[in-house]
Amino acid sequence: MSRKCALVVGLALLSMPALAAEMQPVVVHTFACTGNVALRIGKCPDGGRADSIAQGSDGNFYGAAQVSMEGDSAPNGGSVFSLTPTGTIKVLHTFTAGPNKNYPNGNLPGFITEGPDGKLYGEALFGGIGGCNGYCGNGVLFRVNRDGTGFQVVHEYCSATNCTDGTGGGALFAGTDGNLYGTTYSGGANNNGTIFRVTAATGKYEVVFNFNYFVSGTDPSSMVVAKDGTFWGVSFGNLSELLFHYTEVSGDMQTFPVKFPLINGLPSRGGTLTLGANGNFFGLYHVYAKSGMGMFEVDPDGSNLRLFPFYTTQEGAGDPLEMLLGTDGNFYLDDYNGKSGYGDIMELSPTTGQIIRVLAPFGASAAVGAYPTQIIQASDGTFWGVTDQYGKVPSGEFADGTVFHANLGLPPQ
Repeated sequence: MSRKCALVVGLALLSMPALAAEMQPVVVHTFACTGNVALRIGKCPDGGRADSIAQGSDGNFYGAAQVSMEGDSAPNGGSVFSLTPTGTIKVLHTFTAGPNKNYPNGNLPGFITEGPDGKLYGEALFGGIGGCNGYCGNGVLFRVNRDGTGFQVVHEYCSATNCTDGTGGGALFAGTDGNLYGTTYSGGANNNGTIFRVTAATGKYEVVFNFNYFVSGTDPSSMVVAKDGTFWGVSFGNLSELLFHYTEVSGDMQTFPVKFPLINGLPSRGGTLTLGANGNFFGLYHVYAKSGMGMFEVDPDGSNLRLFPFYTTQEGAGDPLEMLLGTDGNFYLDDYNGKSGYGDIMELSPTTGQIIRVLAPFGASAAVGAYPTQIIQASDGTFWGVTDQYGKVPSGEFADGTVFHANLGLPPQ
C-alpha cells in the first residue's frame, strides 16, 4: 500500500473549530470483559479489541474482535460478530483452543468481507498448522454464514511445502468472475508473495500469481478494486516501488514503476493505495526515521507522482491504518495514535492534501474508547468504525473497545 509530493503545510488549518455535536461519534456497542477490573484481566464473552467492520448486503454490520480474554500477552481466540444498526450484537463464531492448547481453527481474526455467495470471509493471523497457544501457526482463511452457521476453515496458510501457497494473508475482494481474491505478502513459488483465488462455490483455494522481486516485486499490498472490477496494488521491486494491475479473468499482470524521491536526504516510501474520484491512485507515504505521513497521487501508469504536505504527529498524523474515499470526494484516515496518542480520524483534500478537519474524541476515559482500527462509510453516508481498547461499561466490568458511528454530513452511497 502506498504514496507522495508538494511539501507545504497549511498550519492555519490546525486551528479548526470544534466539530458540531451531531458529528461526534455515537457508541453503538461496547465490548465488556469480566474479571480483575483494576488489572484488566478477564474473559470477554463477545470478544475484545475489535479490529474489523463491514456492512453486509442485508444492512447489518459484521466484524471481528481479536481476543476472547485479556491478561495474556499472547493472542487468545477472538470472535466474529454481527451488529444491527440499532446495536443488537450476536456472536457468530468464537475461536477456541483445542485439547493441546492449539488453535486449529484460527487465532486473532480480522479482515471480514462478505463474499458474492453471501458468506462472511476473513483471516486469522495465527493458528492452523502448528497453531500452539500464542504467536504460533501461520494463520487461516475462514468463512461462516451470516447467521453463524457453517463455519469452515477454507485454507491454512503455509500448509504447502516451502509455503508455496503463500503466508500472511489480508483482506479479500470479489472478482468479476464471482470468486474472491486476495494477496499474501510472503510465500509463494519465489517467497515474494502471491495473489490467490477462493472459488465461492466450493471453497477451493489456489495461487493464481507468484510475485518475483526482479519482475513484479515483492511484499504486495492488499488490493483495491477499480471501476472495471480489476485489481490494483503496490509491491516493492529492486529499483523502485511498483504499481501492479491484475486482471482476474485473463490472469494478466502489468507493473508500472513509481520512484519515490529522497526528502532532505532520507528515502520515502508509499503505501495504503486508494482509488480517487478522478481515476488516479492516492495513498500515504512515510519518510525514513521521521514520524508522521503525507498523501501522494499517481497516474495509473505510474507517472506524474505528486507528494502532498507531510504531517507530523504534532499535527495529528501518527499511524494511519487505511485511507477511505468518502462520497464527498475527500479522503478519510483512521489514525491509530494521532496527536493525543489515542487516535483520530483525519479528513484530507484530494487536490491539496491539506487537513480539512480532525475528529479526535478517542481516549482511555472516553465512551468511544481509544485506538480506532477501521472506519467504513455505510450506505446511508454515515461512518462506522471500531476502537481497539477502552470505553464505558457498568461497575464490575472493564471495556475492551467499541463499535461507533458518526454523521459527518456526507451524502449516501
